[in-house]
Amino acid sequence: MQTRMKTVARLMALGALGALACLAFQSARAETITSKSFAYFSVGGHTAAELDEELGKRGPVMMHNGSRHPGATKIKWGGSVTYVKRGNRCAVGDAKVTLSTKIILPRWKNRKRATPSLALIWDTLSADIKRHEERHAEIARNHARELERTLKRLPPEADCERMQARVDRATADAVSKHDADQARFDKVESKNFNDRMMRLLTHRLKSKLQ
Repeated sequence: MQTRMKTVARLMALGALGALACLAFQSARAETITSKSFAYFSVGGHTAAELDEELGKRGPVMMHNGSRHPGATKIKWGGSVTYVKRGNRCAVGDAKVTLSTKIILPRWKNRKRATPSLALIWDTLSADIKRHEERHAEIARNHARELERTLKRLPPEADCERMQARVDRATADAVSKHDADQARFDKVESKNFNDRMMRLLTHRLKSKLQ
């Protein structure tokens, strides 16, 4: 979910680039259930400039701003909450949160015919895109587990209507915190992108020369 357009060409010059979240409570599970899957989109091109153009043309579209990115993580929350009577009050009987993440990554179809320098840059960049999106999925998993713990700890209310409202507020707060953490991660990653990529390129090059 981090913007990396025009980075292949920039890396060539230097050294030789979300959360889509929805919430729906459904069937219950015994614990927080998370799943992760991968999908790929193909890019063509034979030069750094062409690769940048392909990423900008074929990358997944971010729903919040309509822009294309070289990678994305689709996040879907789900789960269930049951309510029970405790004396004359209503409490959460059980709460289960589910999470599915789908990581979308680029696949360069001309990689085998690339020059060594461009191949090195692509391999480094694509690995960093994958790491970046994996971290988005990890952030989402951590928040899903924390939400489940929070719902189970909610104090009883006078009636189940108020209890439901408390659950809704806690859920909305959890989603807001999740979104803020994802945005904070993107901001840090974007700020450190050039230094990180040069460090990774140097490390890969040294490894090849050993």
